[in-house]
Amino acid sequence: MQVVLAQPRGFCAGVDRAIEIVERALENFGGPVYVRHEIVHNDHVVGELRGKGAVFVDSLDDVPDGAVLIFSAHGVSRAVRVKAEGRGLQVFDATCPLVTKVHVEVSKMRQDGREIVMIGHAGHPEVEGTMGQIDDGIHLVETVADVEMLQVADPTRLAYVTQTTLSVDDCQAVIEALRRRFPLIAEPKKQDICYATQNRQDAVKFMAPQCDLVLVIGSQSSSNSNRLREVAEKMGCEARLIGSAAQLDPSWVAGRQRIGVTAGASAPEVLVTEVVARLRELGAARVSTLPGVEEKVTFPLPRGLSAKSA
Repeated sequence: MQVVLAQPRGFCAGVDRAIEIVERALENFGGPVYVRHEIVHNDHVVGELRGKGAVFVDSLDDVPDGAVLIFSAHGVSRAVRVKAEGRGLQVFDATCPLVTKVHVEVSKMRQDGREIVMIGHAGHPEVEGTMGQIDDGIHLVETVADVEMLQVADPTRLAYVTQTTLSVDDCQAVIEALRRRFPLIAEPKKQDICYATQNRQDAVKFMAPQCDLVLVIGSQSSSNSNRLREVAEKMGCEARLIGSAAQLDPSWVAGRQRIGVTAGASAPEVLVTEVVARLRELGAARVSTLPGVEEKVTFPLPRGLSAKSA
């Protein structure tokens, strides 16, 4: 049995930044530091930060006066931001800059008098945060069927944005459906699906045809991890989404010749290492990394967080 690792995989720049913001806040201010929503959608990361003093909440009502508050990488609505400011909380924003870009787009499009269609998954915190940048005039669609049912005030004054962690191929199908129904629909200057999502999906497309099983490491709540599993399956390869090596069922790998391993953008490399070690225990004779894109993207931290101590 051989194991091949996708390249790139695991943490993206936005996740690196978000986790570092929480760690720096804990270093600078001590615990507890409050985080609205899970900082990123990964159980291992959230558990580690919780152990260091981070408290994850879904409502600002659970944050005491005078506390340090961090917005998660997924972003928040304008109403949440205003409420936090009104409470006088010390806020650090860990929203991924690529999500913030979509927030800015939505605001500008609405100011230009356009209704907006957001392509995304209902209930996802990124979608709620993005749609919450404006008071009205925004519609959510997930599928081509949703596009066919869409009713808008003026088809000539329409624009679309997307969630950053969607399946590139599925999203393109919805975009094409929007263009067919609304030929004058305006689009973002640059696609909203982030570079890391694109790169990881491309890596799986390259890897999956070479494998008879793909293991995607990531939490069930992680949108981009679920999309990686779907991409592998669409390439004709069986795929499993697992949160850790402990969830790896030995029966899945019995008799397999080549197993591919990747990790969602919110999954740390330590989980990959543990899964590979488990595969070695189960008979993997060789582990290699496939060629792929080398990512060098970094994002600056918010003001007010000092450099990590050496």
